[in-house]
Amino acid sequence: MESVEALLFDLGGVLIDIDFKRVLREWATISSLSFEELQTAFQHDLPYRQHETGELSTKDYFDSLRLSLKLDGSYEQIATGWNSVFVSEISETVEAVRKARRKYPCYVFTNSNPAHQSEWRSRFPEVVASFDRVFVSSEVGLRKPGRAAFELISREIGVPPDKIMFFDDLLENVTGALEAGLLAVHVRSPADVQNALRRLGCAI
Repeated sequence: MESVEALLFDLGGVLIDIDFKRVLREWATISSLSFEELQTAFQHDLPYRQHETGELSTKDYFDSLRLSLKLDGSYEQIATGWNSVFVSEISETVEAVRKARRKYPCYVFTNSNPAHQSEWRSRFPEVVASFDRVFVSSEVGLRKPGRAAFELISREIGVPPDKIMFFDDLLENVTGALEAGLLAVHVRSPADVQNALRRLGCAI
């Protein structure tokens, strides 16, 4: 704990509450598939991953969704559903970060895409402003949990991996961070973040 020099946070599920069922409910109104069928059909497939690394445009990704999810709606309708995933900021965690930033530089690394990025930047500007820098997978061309993604962040902020504490709600990303040499916390509630920050000596 004494060696930590920087804090790195996931965005969705840690700082902003997300609910993908909201997306599927919206899309069910423009699809021949039911909500339950959409749940089965939607996958984090190759187009999804390419969209998050900037290899596939939003338009091309939405076109792939038209086929896989049988969506019969306008680009705007698909985008409205896509962006409905964001619910609200997780205020307890955001406040804890603001206090922790008095002691440590704080960064975000999110697997995200241009459409979502535009949405969370406009809806949650105060969350974004709580950090020294925000790294987005579609901009840097790498996704969590890949080792190369964490190594890139380490280089960009000038802090060795073993001196970065990372917070994420997905266990696979926590595992990836640990394998890349970072310290990592699996976030299941705001209390997990708060407790870790207290152990670092932050007045939360």
